[in-house]
Amino acid sequence: MKILQVTNKVPYPTKDGGAIACMNLTRGFSNLGHKVTILSMNTAKHNVSLEEIPEPIKDLAEFKLVEVPAKISMLWALLNLLFSNKPYNAVRFISSSFKAELKSILEQNNFDVIQLEGLYVCPYIPVIRKYSKAKIVYRAHNIEYEIWERTAANSKGLFSLYLKILTKRIKKFEVKWLNAYDLLVPITERDYTMLNKLGNTKPGYVSQTGIDASVLIPNAKNLEHPSLFHIGSMEWTPNQEGLVWFLDNCWPEIHSNFPNLKFYIAGRNTPVWLQKKMELPNVIFEGEVLDAYKFMNSKSIMVVPLFSGSGMRIKIIEGMALGKPIVTTTIGTEGISTTTGKNIVVADDVPKFINAISELIEKQDYFDTISRNAIEYIHEKFDNLASASALVNFYKKHIE
Repeated sequence: MKILQVTNKVPYPTKDGGAIACMNLTRGFSNLGHKVTILSMNTAKHNVSLEEIPEPIKDLAEFKLVEVPAKISMLWALLNLLFSNKPYNAVRFISSSFKAELKSILEQNNFDVIQLEGLYVCPYIPVIRKYSKAKIVYRAHNIEYEIWERTAANSKGLFSLYLKILTKRIKKFEVKWLNAYDLLVPITERDYTMLNKLGNTKPGYVSQTGIDASVLIPNAKNLEHPSLFHIGSMEWTPNQEGLVWFLDNCWPEIHSNFPNLKFYIAGRNTPVWLQKKMELPNVIFEGEVLDAYKFMNSKSIMVVPLFSGSGMRIKIIEGMALGKPIVTTTIGTEGISTTTGKNIVVADDVPKFINAISELIEKQDYFDTISRNAIEYIHEKFDNLASASALVNFYKKHIE
């Protein structure tokens, strides 16, 4: 098949969940022998040149990058709030130059499937309808409005009010594009259920993000045990909220109980205010690490405190694949059918979170069991080639 993946940011480097979800599927499609083209907005925030993309990645797909600034401006956000009924998140990605490039690509190619990676490229569905007979797939990475709804609930004052307005607009926008596509491909079963409740009537298939076992290899050679670590995009509000909650409420007691224990934090685009929050005893801020998997392999217990967000947390999947016992929240493990106490540990309040970490430090057998079961679970449920193959079979059934 000829497949076009359309994204609102370049899915390389694979340093966040969205990029990983996109590129892992690209790799799967390519390894199965399908021809893939990726059309991406090259935004100011995630700007990449074609020269920066390594040849082995370029071998997987033909990359087409279109300069779309999509800058975040407080002034434009305010103007949008006052004089528009559309969500600011969405209007940032509406671009005449991107529309023109999409039109050109569709006129020059006959695709079998056009896969829209996320909500914010759905406004280009009318262009695709006009210039292509391909099946249009909406790959829902998450329930977008839910991210902001949960963030608003955890915020205060005028910012909370603004987020509530934004949430309503995003939900309306999300519902507007339901059924404009031909096929729906959510990443989690939970998201599929929610989209159906919102009004989806199109055929759907849940395709979880797979992992490449040849890359995610557990290695305890340089393991510091016990130790805690957190890794993720520090510009993402749910990560910021969760980390602040952990540092304020959990770390003081953990540090008191285990004075030699270190907590390592790694992540890109960390705001200065958050770095200052990390200036605590035995908290070590690593910034953006060159090799995320090497960093993760060198530490023992992964901490993922999340109280907002939506979809699947790719970093949790990767951590489990590397055999990391993970302590997270119910929201953190949404979309992943894990079992607390078996292959992960779920804790939703301060005492439970502290107790979970303490048990993993003090009970080596428990630590080893969670680690071993996590690896087995991921290898059984999240094989990338198997996931891509099953999705291709779903597509073939619906291609005339």
